[in-house]
Amino acid sequence: MHRLAPTIVALAVAALASSAFAADAARLGADLTPSGAEKAGNADGSIPAWGGNEPQQSGWSFGKFRGAHWKHQGDKPLFSIDAGNLAQHAARLAPGQRAIVEQVKGYRMDVYPSRRSCGVPDFVADNTKKNVGLAKIGADGWSLAEAWVPGYPFPMPASGTEAMWNAKMRYRGVGIDYKNTVTSVAPRKGGSTWIRAGQEFTAFMPWGAKGSTKLSTLPQVEYYAYFAYNSPTALAGQALAIAFYLNQPGSETFYYFPGQRRVRRMPSYSYDSPQIGMENQYTLDEPFVFNGTIDRFDWKLVGKKELIVPYNAFGAYAFDRKWEDIAKADFIDPSARRYELHRVWVVEATVKAGMRHTAPKRTFYLDEDSWGLLLAEDYDAQGKLAKVREGFLIPVFETGSCDVSAFVQHNLTEGRYLFDMHAAGTGADVRWMTQPEGARFSPEYYTADNLRSVSER
Repeated sequence: MHRLAPTIVALAVAALASSAFAADAARLGADLTPSGAEKAGNADGSIPAWGGNEPQQSGWSFGKFRGAHWKHQGDKPLFSIDAGNLAQHAARLAPGQRAIVEQVKGYRMDVYPSRRSCGVPDFVADNTKKNVGLAKIGADGWSLAEAWVPGYPFPMPASGTEAMWNAKMRYRGVGIDYKNTVTSVAPRKGGSTWIRAGQEFTAFMPWGAKGSTKLSTLPQVEYYAYFAYNSPTALAGQALAIAFYLNQPGSETFYYFPGQRRVRRMPSYSYDSPQIGMENQYTLDEPFVFNGTIDRFDWKLVGKKELIVPYNAFGAYAFDRKWEDIAKADFIDPSARRYELHRVWVVEATVKAGMRHTAPKRTFYLDEDSWGLLLAEDYDAQGKLAKVREGFLIPVFETGSCDVSAFVQHNLTEGRYLFDMHAAGTGADVRWMTQPEGARFSPEYYTADNLRSVSER
């Protein structure tokens, strides 16, 4: 059986904080990739060197399954990890992953060759290089005050705050459109009833337009979100419009309730607020592995590790498969999850003094090549591991970058999981937009008046 060497690459935070290191933009495109990752592979070759952007095979167009047009679609698993051989591979797994394998009966991780498929378009690479020495955090210590966009603000981060802004500002085009996605929450233990909330969803990033623009000249919005439920009956007709800001705590949320035929402003519907209709399984800051403003936590950059993480996981976007073949009772089917060995940045979040959160300690694992959020662990007030999220990263053919949209969250305390932001079994793929198309790619769409207008049709 093939076994990856247990080397762990650890970087001292003190070294990362060196101003000389942080200011050396010449390293980008030299020993570092345009995004700030190490170009070289690891010592034993199990992580290859980065070889540049990998385009999809010819013949792909939107509406065709992405995985069938990926260069490495013929890969076979090197080995699998389950409860029987967990100890052999434990050094390359995060604590949350080990907990899932231990606690969830029948859980298996199929590990494939590592493929470094993630790059960025030239204009994103150029902006990222220009950000060295220019991008800055605001005086409040958490907001993003300036950067050339679209681009990574801090390709050589000196703090956890900077690393998280790289994740939040990864290039995803101007938006993501979900014609038909389903938020799925597995049954309670001993039960058989799923929550399956069908919806259309759009995320609009106004700073993501092609080119080079200073962030300070744009509306200070990270992204706008609109979603409207069409099922189940208890949620059908409800709709939301939300603005997440770059420099303001919380979010501005408007919620349409069809039974009342009115829009309500919900100023406290953010952070760890439970999402309506999800039986306390899903908070507002859990989508995309992390969502919303970062002001309630102190962020510590721990360093890098080599971990087996979800990567090139096209199965979570298999819109042409049956939902029941992917979403099993206790976990996403192994055929829809792909794991590879990669280097990840580790960031620890601790709730600030005077603040509150249901998960006062969290750990995030960020892909070095794309800054995508691949893993997260939430600890409860007693310090017990409570929730684990995995983000299914794929190369996005529209943008020339990689992104994490679909994700799964295991609630270890209650023995349930949820699956969201995916296309699996929905009949309609997720679409990344590089140019604004239609009314949803304008700030005016996300007002209370417009939400009322489009919801009462």
